[in-house]
Amino acid sequence: MKTVQERPARWLAALLLAGAAALPATPALAQQKVLRATMHADVRTLDPIWTTQVIAGIHGMMVYDMLFAPNEKLETQPQMVEKFTVSEDKKTYVFTLRDGLKFTDGTPVTPKDVIASVKRWAARDGGGRQLMLYTDAINGLDDKTFEWKLKEPYSLLVDLLGKPDTSMPFIMREKEALTDPMQQITEVVGSGPFILKRDEWVPGSKTVYIKNPNYIPRKEPASGHAGGKVVKVDRVELLWMPDPQTAQAALAAGEIDYLENPQPDFLPILEGTPGVTLATHPAQGTLGILQLNHLHPPFNNVKARQAMLHIVNNQDFLDTIAADKKLQRPCFSYFGCGTPMETDAGSEPYKAPKDYKKAEQLFKEAGYKGEPITLLHATDHAYINPANLVLIQQMRKAGFLKLDVQAMDWGTVVSRRAKKEPPAQGGWNIFITGGSALGASSPLTNTALPMACEKSWFGWPCDADFEKLRGTWALAPDVAARKKIAIDISKAAYEKVPFISFGQWVNPVAYRSDKISGVITVPSVPPMWNIEKK
Repeated sequence: MKTVQERPARWLAALLLAGAAALPATPALAQQKVLRATMHADVRTLDPIWTTQVIAGIHGMMVYDMLFAPNEKLETQPQMVEKFTVSEDKKTYVFTLRDGLKFTDGTPVTPKDVIASVKRWAARDGGGRQLMLYTDAINGLDDKTFEWKLKEPYSLLVDLLGKPDTSMPFIMREKEALTDPMQQITEVVGSGPFILKRDEWVPGSKTVYIKNPNYIPRKEPASGHAGGKVVKVDRVELLWMPDPQTAQAALAAGEIDYLENPQPDFLPILEGTPGVTLATHPAQGTLGILQLNHLHPPFNNVKARQAMLHIVNNQDFLDTIAADKKLQRPCFSYFGCGTPMETDAGSEPYKAPKDYKKAEQLFKEAGYKGEPITLLHATDHAYINPANLVLIQQMRKAGFLKLDVQAMDWGTVVSRRAKKEPPAQGGWNIFITGGSALGASSPLTNTALPMACEKSWFGWPCDADFEKLRGTWALAPDVAARKKIAIDISKAAYEKVPFISFGQWVNPVAYRSDKISGVITVPSVPPMWNIEKK
């Protein structure tokens, strides 16, 4: 079998023909410094608040900016904010925006834009909704200053405004930020380091960004998502290649500069490819999410959700998605492993040997009588596709479940998972996705964890007592107290099963170190600034 490096030239020619954007189209473009990258998914939506897709967060990071951002050490730092003060009673924060913040239409960024943006974000994000429960008012004081008044001290305010994982509180123009949070924005006017070339956006093929000539970076060195976002190329092309082998061959051949999510099976080949470097952040890791629909049978009954703990085998997923043991973390913590809140309290049924008879008994007690269980199978995603194959095998092995597996692309899954109708009417019972372990590390930023009914993430888990418990975590005075409450939350989560995690693994990024330098590794949304073409 030929390796990636040995594949014939016509194979790569076919690749470039399929994604013709990989070659410069004009003499003028040929003179530009162009960074070509392939991410884990295609940019299908331009609204990073409307969806929790990581690719939407990558797009958002290109064109928008945030009030705060985490540095390399995951410490929250001011970004659009120049300075801020906190009152003695810790209930009033006053923020001052830094000089020179402008949207790409030339208008200055004002507190009106900020206030409308954070309110729209908070309407969709679990941590944001929790924050608003403790918010009394957000008021503009002048053209650069605004105050955030709290009902009681809430020490997580700044950290949430610098959230490093989707959904991220990007600052938009007031015009777009006033859009109904349940509706997508249609116009992209940001104040970030790049400008979207809307006329060159081809869903399913490429997304193009150019350097924002009016963006003024912070003076500090770039670090994580924080510091100076200095753009050192003229143009970034995100080229979508749904076949992992195609993407990895393109990197090996030097046709792209950066590959966000190389398949673990190909890492040894890439490691041995001259000019290619693999890199990870110490906190980097993906947490698998098996999302159950709490609105419809069988998973509207908690016993059916508990039954899945006796069917799903964590290790099977890891052996398929990340065969290299060095990349695996058989994690049973709802908050990710290697995080301050890590705990597997309550996980005994999940960690125990699989018990199909127990699972069948629980399904029967839940009222299940062999009805089809609709699983949305994304076939074009690097790790979601194999994870679905593992889940299908495990559920069929149980012997008593009837599956309705519906194959589709990831973009279709993203659209369909928002449907609340019964599965027979276009809805669903199960879909698989994933998120960063960093994002899952807090009960407030863990997207799939809240059980806030119609305000919850897709699947719409609903339990008032669970939400009260999450609220107490947010008001805990110190890390030790939060850790204690996190144990109680973990026990409650394993009892109520808002979702099931199927392990944690690391995915390095791969790039042509002989062609680019300045790559910043982060544990969530990769930045494209600071990268320089050699």
